[in-house]
Order: sequence, then C-alpha cells, then structure tokens
Amino acid sequence: MGKRVLVLSTSVGSGHKSAASALEQRFRAAPAVDEVRNLDVLELTNDTYRALYSDIYLQTVKDTPHLVGWIYDRNDAPFRSSQLFQQLFDWLNNQPLVRFIKEFSPHITVCTHFMPAGIVAQLMSTGELDTALSVVTTDYEFQGQWLSKTFNRYFVALEETRVHLCRLGLPEERITVSGIPVSPAFQQPLDREAVLRRYALDDGVPTLLISAGAVGSGPTREIVTQVMQLRRAVQAVVVCGRNNELRREVEALVVPQAQRFRVLGFSDDMPNLMRISSLMIGKPGGLTASECMAAGLPMLIVNPIPGQEERNSDHLLEEGAAMRANQLTTLAYKIERVLGEAGRLEQMQ
Repeated sequence: MGKRVLVLSTSVGSGHKSAASALEQRFRAAPAVDEVRNLDVLELTNDTYRALYSDIYLQTVKDTPHLVGWIYDRNDAPFRSSQLFQQLFDWLNNQPLVRFIKEFSPHITVCTHFMPAGIVAQLMSTGELDTALSVVTTDYEFQGQWLSKTFNRYFVALEETRVHLCRLGLPEERITVSGIPVSPAFQQPLDREAVLRRYALDDGVPTLLISAGAVGSGPTREIVTQVMQLRRAVQAVVVCGRNNELRREVEALVVPQAQRFRVLGFSDDMPNLMRISSLMIGKPGGLTASECMAAGLPMLIVNPIPGQEERNSDHLLEEGAAMRANQLTTLAYKIERVLGEAGRLEQMQ
C-alpha cells in the first residue's frame, strides 16, 4: 500500500500556499504515494482566528509595517517560553484541524507554515499521531517561531541556516538544505516566442515584470508612474493579482503610454512571464525571490516588509541577484542603471 501524504499551509500572504502547491505536485508524481491532501488550515478554523492570522496581518503590513518587523524580531528568540502560550492559543482554535489530521492519519506530513507544524508536533509528542513530520521553510532566513523539538526533518533554504540550526542543538542529519520549493513549471521547456506573442511583447525590448503579489498589494501605482518616466525603450507587464480595483486604476494610469504596458489581474502564467522578462520589480517574498532565482530573473527590490523580506533582501543582495531602491522617487534612476550598464543584467542572472 502506498503512502498517505498531508501538506499543510496557511493563507497568510500567498507564499506558504504556493510552496504547498509545488510540494503537492511533486508528491502526486511519486509512485510510492497513493493519496495527497493539500490543506490551507485556516479553512477549518473560526472566523475570528482566521481574521487575526490572515486579514489583520495583511492590514498591518499595509498600515504599520514597522510593527511587523518588531513582532518578527520579538519572536525570533529560539525556544522562548512565550511560544507555549501561542501554541496553546493555536491548539484551542484549531480543533477541527486536529480532528481532520487524526482521521486522515497521514504517513507523511509536510508543513510550509509554523502554525500547523506546531499542532502536528503536539499530536506526535502526546502519542496521538504517528507520522513523519517535515517542516519546509519559505524564507531564506530561519525565524524562531519555526523551531520545534518534535520533528523528523527540516528543509531549509540556505547552508547558513543549517549551520544556525545545528548551533542551536538540532541534529545535523535531520536538516536538509533544499532551497524553497517552486512550481515544477519552472523546469518545463519554454516556448519563448509563443509567450511573447501571447502578450504582444517585442523580443528586442527589455521587459519589466511588476508584481503586486497574489492579493494585489504594495506600491504598484508608484512603480508604474516611475516606469512611465523612463526615456529608454522598455515594455512592462503589470500583474495586479486579485485586486480588481488596482487593475482598473493601473489601466487608467497607463492610458497615455498604453503601448508600453500589459496590465493583468491574477495570473497562473508567472513561470513563463518570469522566464521571458528582463527584470522583476517588487517585494522579495521568499517564494517570489526563489522563483526569480529559478527563472534567472534579476530583481529590483522595493518596500520589503521589515523582518522576513528585509532578510530575504540581504540574501539576494549578497548573492548579487538583486538591486534595491530605498526610495520610490529614485526607482526610474535605478532601472536606468540596471539596464544601462553593460553586462549588469547578465551578472545578476
């Protein structure tokens, strides 16, 4: 009999679910696996808890990002005592999830967020669940909230993270440096000409890919305004996610230069768009950054969220895969620098 696999994520942003989807596809292709369930655990909880975990987080990112950074740093201490209160709060609000996990009784459980990982670890430590728990991190830096003493394997993005976890006392043989999981579509053959035709793009002109993320957040209007100031020949694909209001606003904004812009809503064609683009402009979420690396697409980073995205930025800049615009007013200048310096894009790929 084949294995039952349970992949657990949360819809806090889009990266955790994207990583879970990539893992689900891999497991479905594995001959030893009979059944795969991929679950956003917030679908099983109550409305108040869901709002606290997802909606309020996104609103805080938008309105008071410095608070997100403070919370991140405060929760970064390893094995802190206050983590027990958070785990109890999560446990009490996720009893439907607990029942689901027990009923499904997976042989293998993979978590792309620390909250469900903590719940599975609790079930394992009390003997209520016999499963192999793997925790897959979705940012380049490892944050203390992800730490657990009950697990089978950690999959982390960097060798530096493996060293960090070993120094904290985790068994070296149970830590794997795997990178951050991205869609298998990035490994599929690319029909570049077909993608260019699909979006009416000119292969002889640099293509800027501007992403507002799946939920359509960030300073997209300001970025587009800066791109409109460029004198050099460029074309831009603006992906507005599920934010229909943003899409309408951007479409109206670019009317004077409509030939330069392709304005999209949510797109499941990002692997192809990334692979035909010259430069990504946006926020360095762990999944976005990893997808850019997989596509060989340099990034121009704007407005990283304090905490995890700041640390993702550090890694991309250290590897030479990105530049950063600290002020939106200088974004056009930064784009001109990247595109104008001979060999710069090739160095960053």
